[in-house]
Amino acid sequence: MVLSLSVGTMETPLGPLMLVADGEGFLRAADFADYQARMRHLLDRRIGPSRYNLLGGEVPIDIKAALAAYFAGALDAILHVPLKTDATTFQDRVWTALRSIEPGRPMTYSALARDIGRPQSARAVGHANGANPFSIIIPCHRLVGADGSLTGYAGGIERKRWLLDHEARHISLPV
Repeated sequence: MVLSLSVGTMETPLGPLMLVADGEGFLRAADFADYQARMRHLLDRRIGPSRYNLLGGEVPIDIKAALAAYFAGALDAILHVPLKTDATTFQDRVWTALRSIEPGRPMTYSALARDIGRPQSARAVGHANGANPFSIIIPCHRLVGADGSLTGYAGGIERKRWLLDHEARHISLPV
């Protein structure tokens, strides 16, 4: 059976974001329009190159609304986006942990590896991070190098810097 997926685009402060959703309302992928080839490659790996069709259309309004709210400063809005990941067990552990990192509080790859009970797997965490097809929604931009440097964001380091700065501006710091 071939899966029909709707592709929509929404404008963001970082450029157009492509959103791919299935007929049940689950987001299947999200990436910047200038990284369309990467998104297609990740869909091919997860679903199979001949097992889906990308069709023009609209993505469910609640997904776009959650992303719009995130960009407006409601950082937790992305936690409510329904995802269908087709992830491996390890990817699922990493991606779930990524979603639990507080906005504006970057974490190192090695710290995330420790958090998921795999302290020697920082490099594997990086690979799972690189396979993340849900830009922003699974916030892989919150991972930084061991020295705190900005590394490894598929959308580009400038976008990663913008996202981290955006989150830092909108978090509520304890008084």
